[in-house]
Formats: sequence, structure tokens, C-alpha cells
Amino acid sequence: MSLSPQKRSDILDALRRGTVPSKGLGELAVGLDRFQVTIDEQLSKVANGGAEFKAIRGDYGCGKTFFSRWIQERAKANNFAVSEVQISETETPLHKLETVYRRLIERLSIPATDRGAFREIVDGWFFALEEELIESGRLDGSDEAQMAQQTLELMEKRLHEVSKHNTQFASVLRAYRQALQDNDLAISDGLIAWLGGQPNVAASVKRSAKVKGDVDHGAALSFLQGLLRVLKDSSYKGLIVVLDEVETLQRMRSDVREKALNALRQLIDEIDSGRYPGLFLIITGTPTFFEGPQGIKRSQPLAQRLHTDFDTDSRFDNPRAPQIRLEPLKKAGLMEVGIRVRDIFANGSSCPERINEKVNDATIADLVDGICGTLGGQVGLAPRIFLKKLVGELLDRVELHADFDPKLHYKPVIEGSELSEDERAVAGVDSLDEIKLDW
Repeated sequence: MSLSPQKRSDILDALRRGTVPSKGLGELAVGLDRFQVTIDEQLSKVANGGAEFKAIRGDYGCGKTFFSRWIQERAKANNFAVSEVQISETETPLHKLETVYRRLIERLSIPATDRGAFREIVDGWFFALEEELIESGRLDGSDEAQMAQQTLELMEKRLHEVSKHNTQFASVLRAYRQALQDNDLAISDGLIAWLGGQPNVAASVKRSAKVKGDVDHGAALSFLQGLLRVLKDSSYKGLIVVLDEVETLQRMRSDVREKALNALRQLIDEIDSGRYPGLFLIITGTPTFFEGPQGIKRSQPLAQRLHTDFDTDSRFDNPRAPQIRLEPLKKAGLMEVGIRVRDIFANGSSCPERINEKVNDATIADLVDGICGTLGGQVGLAPRIFLKKLVGELLDRVELHADFDPKLHYKPVIEGSELSEDERAVAGVDSLDEIKLDW
């Protein structure tokens, strides 16, 4: 298993914290092979100018975030831009698409830049337009004034469809381009922030582009359309947008929830209508969101669009359907992940022999059994805690201390504070006291 030192470090650091790594997920993926062909087909469709939507459903701990990031990683490897937005009742409510758009831009990532890539994409787009004009032979690259004028004309042409819905996207880009040429950093910084949906941009900045107020709900949809056009002209294959944890809608007031469900239906319908070529929208949620009385069933049109038959054995699920069902890892799958993590750790360690000897397969199996038993046999709740303890309490100690022997010196416990409310409920733990594991 060959990983760069940086990617290895990123994976292990995330597991120590009990979070999903943002890189290297292909090295950890277990049980996703059955989805790979369909996901790659859909990415290919998006790259060719189509648009796709997919809902990922699964109980807590089934790996919805892992799966969505695995898709993002595959997409970035094929020169897609990606963005993951956590839906929440207070910070990013789904019915406020202007807020969703702002978070999307803040988390925008491309192969060369992990986050905050919006300005890099816009600047690269202007460069791509200039290169296109030079290669066409229509102008002399040394004539800066002519190049600037013709670049703006080409920009207007490319954004024609976007401007049918909203003229602000093009007008702000035009003013941004002028501010760059004038070396006016305050104006250019302010305009790119406004274009990214940021509030509280100075009125003087907005006057330079002849716009008022902030990006609203309707403008956000048009600006997303504009971003897709910019990405296409910049040779990116498309944009993956993940709306994670949409089940939080169930906790909102009924009127707010209905607005959010309607916003989701609107997005899906506009994807189907062809308004967003190059977009792959993914949402994640629990089964109760898709089947319960406070979820999508509150909106009959949305429920009809997302309906998927899961009455048959999961072996016969259709990955092309609107929803994909994830199931918890079995113990064997968790064991396989643990061995992969051990191998990743050992292959970059100063003492690989000691790692493999003291954290052997039997030791990993004992930890799997202990944690799964403590969490009421619910294997789906175990991966986060298991991997956190495997890396931080076993592998690190074996590497750092030559005389550390897991069987002699390690008595694994789970602190109640380590568990989420869902994990404590399943484990039957009411307090934050420690829970001893069988070892």
C-alpha cells in the first residue's frame, strides 16, 4: 500500500480525532464496490454536460459521510470541483438557499486546492478565456487593451444563459476584472466576496458593480448556474455538491420544514430540467427522513420523486435508483478496515515489525469484539470509536514505547463523553462515566 507521507498523516490524524478523513478514503473503503460502476457512470454523464441527483440513506454510523467523501475523492481525481455543506437548523438551513450557496462557495475544493477555491477558479477562468482568444488568432496577446475588451465580450457571451435569470453575476465579474486591472485590491476582494454570497460587503464595493443588497434566494440559484459555466470553460469536468445531514429538517418548525422540502424539490426539478449542466447533487439522511412522518413525506411531490423500493433483499438494490441504501459494516468488514489502518500505520512507521507483531490480527479482532459488545452488538455504531482507539491507544503507543504490550499494559475503556447521544442510547449508557470493554 503506497501512500504519500502527507496523505498517511491526514488519514491517521482524522482517525485519532474520531472523524472521517478527507483524503485517502479509497484505501479504507470496504463494501462500496457494488456502487462504484454506477457512480462512475453518473460522473461520466455529468462530465459530458448532464446533471445527476442521488440520495444516500443510512442509520447513524453506516458511513453516509464516508461514502459521500469517497465519491468526492473519486470526482476530484477526475478533475471535478467539489463542495460539502452540512445542513443545520441554525447555521445552514436548507430553505435559505442563499446561505447554502455561501457555504458551498466557502467549502469549494478543486484537485489543487482543498478549500476556498472560488477565487482561484474565477481567476483561472479569465486566463482560460484569454488563452482561447489568442489560440483562435483573433487578437494579438501583446495588446492588453484589446485583450481586456474581447475577454469581457467573450465572458458576456458565455454567461448569456445565466444573465437571462440574473444579470448581476456577469456585471460583478466585469467589475471584478476591472478592479484587478486597476490594482484595486479592496474592490476586487469585496466583489469576489459578494459574488460568493458573503454578507456585509461595503456599499462602495457594490456601487462599483452597480448592485445592491446581498445575494438572495433567487440570485443564489442563478449564481450556481454561473459557477457551472465558469467551471466548464476552465476545463473542470463538473461540480459535486453534497448536502450532508438533511435529516435535521425534521427538527424544524413545520412551516420552515415545508419551505426546506420545497427548496429541495425545486433543486431536483431544475436539475431534471437541464438548468444545471455539470452538477451532481448528493444528499444524505437517515431512513426516518425518507420514510418518517416529519421527513420527505410531508411533501408529496418530493416523496414521489425520491421513492425507491427497498422491500427486497439489499443484495438486489438498484444503485441507479434515486436513493442508495447503506447498511452497517459487519464484524468482518470492521476487521478488514482495522487491518488496513494497521498496515497504513506500519508502512510509514519507524518500527513496522513491532507494529505488526504487537497489533496483530488477533489483537485487532479482540478490540472489534470488545467495542461491538459494549455498544449492544450494533456494529454500525462501532467504526468511529474502534478506529480512534486502534490508532490513538494501540498503534501510537506501540510505536512510541518499545516495551508497551497491549495484552499487559492496555485495559480499554470508553469514556461516556466519547460517545454521541445516539451511541450512548444504543449502548444503554445514561451517564458520562467510563465503560469497561471486554479484553
